[in-house]
Amino acid sequence: MTAHQTASLLIGLAVIVLLARSLGALARRLGQPAVIGEVLAGVALGPTLFGGVISDVLFPDSVRPLLSALAAVGVAVFMFIVGLEWDGSLVRGSGSLAASVSLSSIVLPFGLGAVLALHLMERHGTADRTAFMLFMGIAMSITAFPVLARILTDRGMARTPLGVVALACASIDDVLAWSLLAGVVALSGAAGPEQWRILLALPYLLGMLFVLRPLLRRFAAHRHGMRLTPTVFACVLAGLLLSAAATEWLGLHYIFGAFLFGVVLPRGGTERLRGEVHNRLGQMSATLLLPVFFLVTGLQVDLSGLGAAGLGDLALILLVAVGGKFAGAFAAARLHRMPGRPAAALATLMNTRGLTELVVLNVGLQLHILGRELYSLMVVMAVVTTAMAGPLLTWLLGHPADTDTEAVDTDAGVPVTGKAPERAA
Repeated sequence: MTAHQTASLLIGLAVIVLLARSLGALARRLGQPAVIGEVLAGVALGPTLFGGVISDVLFPDSVRPLLSALAAVGVAVFMFIVGLEWDGSLVRGSGSLAASVSLSSIVLPFGLGAVLALHLMERHGTADRTAFMLFMGIAMSITAFPVLARILTDRGMARTPLGVVALACASIDDVLAWSLLAGVVALSGAAGPEQWRILLALPYLLGMLFVLRPLLRRFAAHRHGMRLTPTVFACVLAGLLLSAAATEWLGLHYIFGAFLFGVVLPRGGTERLRGEVHNRLGQMSATLLLPVFFLVTGLQVDLSGLGAAGLGDLALILLVAVGGKFAGAFAAARLHRMPGRPAAALATLMNTRGLTELVVLNVGLQLHILGRELYSLMVVMAVVTTAMAGPLLTWLLGHPADTDTEAVDTDAGVPVTGKAPERAA
């Protein structure tokens, strides 16, 4: 790197951090998750406003590959934290209600999204029609576990019956959605001429779950109360990066390896260690790496040329995304005799998409399943469906209880006081 490139990169990173922090704080003051402001910060620096002049000055072409690399690391760390916080006990203790709501809130929007893809095919479709239809179905089916957990914590609902069910539904939704996305990535031929590598994905998954996970449990059991020393932290960091690299090499995507490594880390007796890992990685990710990801996302969003046809497509996307998810979750909850308002609140929570949706959309863009225009419309959908959750919950359930929410920051649920965020029992 030249001195000019280094200076441009450092100045650009400083602008990203300060703008994301400022707009994130403004979003929180308006009762929204910080991710809303941080995404809008990325869009503001992109080509949507002023024809991209700001981004061209701050982020010349010579430094953008470096920003993309930092964004990839940030997404890998985020997915690792999502896997680290995934709690199978929520699923096991939720009974049939959570499974029914999760399945219904995926099947209905998935089907509607595939049908919508047929309509969008002419203007936005790609050569691989099957992959496009499947991907649109998945994009409509996403629920963001981290932002849902943040909303529940802010409202003092994390330990209420409705909060526990919502967390369980989102946990099941996460696993189903990531599994479906992995299948679409495999079908898209992301590995190119080395497509045979995808056959190794199942052995890799089994090895992580039934070989590495028991070994890590045995190791943790012999070191009760283990602290996060620099050596342990280095091993965890190396593990998540190697697992991410492995799934990328297999022809899936690095997000799956990072998520899987978080899932296989032992739970029993390691609560303190996991909290410290979450805290240390989360701080850097939320403050620097994820804002860079939001910038890279914003640089791909261009709404400046949005015309009547684009607005019509956006209206259809919002109708399918919101209506399909809400109707699926609400119907299943009512079939289990949940009262109307709590059922509507649960359906509203399942509609939150947040950063998780952005990760999925970036996968689609990287694999050329989504074009730039449709990607921009889908980012708007992710922001709208996340922003509407808070006001709708207030309308359905009243204003949130006064709770101490300072321990959590950003959509990723990153602790800022040295404490791991509480999870529903």
